[in-house]
Amino acid sequence: MNRYSPSEFIKNSYSYVLTKLFYRKARLIRRPIYIRGKKSYSGGIGLTTGRFCRFDLIGNKPTLTIGKDCEMGDLTHIVAYEKVEIGDNVLIASKCFISDTSHGVYSGEGGSSPYIEPRKRELVTKPVHIGNNVWIGENVVILLGVTVGDGVIIGANSVVNRDVPPNTIVAGSPARPIKKYNDSSQLWESFNEEK
Repeated sequence: MNRYSPSEFIKNSYSYVLTKLFYRKARLIRRPIYIRGKKSYSGGIGLTTGRFCRFDLIGNKPTLTIGKDCEMGDLTHIVAYEKVEIGDNVLIASKCFISDTSHGVYSGEGGSSPYIEPRKRELVTKPVHIGNNVWIGENVVILLGVTVGDGVIIGANSVVNRDVPPNTIVAGSPARPIKKYNDSSQLWESFNEEK
């Protein structure tokens, strides 16, 4: 059984007290945490976070909604300027980045000029939806406009730039389907793109 060191126990106890004072619905918000635009955050019943998590939100309406009993590792960064929805029982490893926002347009007509400083380019947003019972591995990036279905597993170091169907394992940069859960056999089976 892993046990906390005395200093880790003290840090977690301090974080627990502050969680119950400022985020009563959450299970444990480890410190430090950075939330810009707290009015735009909703949900988070039973939420557990690691240290140095950062939520960049904007406006007075909910742009980040987190379901029940979710866990996030250290250094998770979420940008929600339009809408990021995270379902129930989602496990997010450390150093993950989820964003509904991009600096500029890079496809189709009217794309952003490379001669304009990136921070001065038009902000573009598209909602991100993450289903229930999703497991997001270490260092994963989920980009704007993506829907991740229920029961999905995203392998470490993946970049998700397109929708992921339910009950699928994806990995890579960009992320590609590797396995799909077969309800009949109750097994994870290799994904066959020719089906």
